[in-house]
Amino acid sequence: MKLDLKIGECMTVGVLTLPVDSSIQDAAQLLKKSRVGSVIVTHNGKAVGILTERDIVHKVVAEGKDSAKVPLKSIMSKPLRVIGVSQSIADAALALRQNKVKRLPVVDKKGQLVGIVSEGDLMRVYPGMVDIMAETGELGPYQKEKHVYSGVCEQCGLYSDELRMRNGRLYCDECTEEEEV
Repeated sequence: MKLDLKIGECMTVGVLTLPVDSSIQDAAQLLKKSRVGSVIVTHNGKAVGILTERDIVHKVVAEGKDSAKVPLKSIMSKPLRVIGVSQSIADAALALRQNKVKRLPVVDKKGQLVGIVSEGDLMRVYPGMVDIMAETGELGPYQKEKHVYSGVCEQCGLYSDELRMRNGRLYCDECTEEEEV
């Protein structure tokens, strides 16, 4: 694994899309059939928004709306936040955090939708990146055991906002305590 991993190397290709005038019911059926959590909403072939399962639950079901009559354009999340296919995974992680989203559509140089990257995609490559960085000494000043990180614990595999470096590996508080005992 290389340190300069680009989004295009870890994104999911084959993104689901639906036109803005499709109904929420259409979207829900597509999500169920495809076993995914989001669909990109398009207008004249261009990505303009995103609809997630959470949007359906909060904005349609919880409010008692008829999913067959509600168009995607009325509840989709917009403006659509995207990331370039050649940007780094660090750029994606930062964009996800800053925009408080769990998925980012990926576009090529022409702005065409080519994939989607999620927190899960980044978490799959993150442990290997930390191992390589530790081996090559690229963690630099962050190897201090007092520095706190966010990410996946290398012992239990769970996400934590309070990881600490021990012996070149990142551990959550619970795993750190177990190791000390």
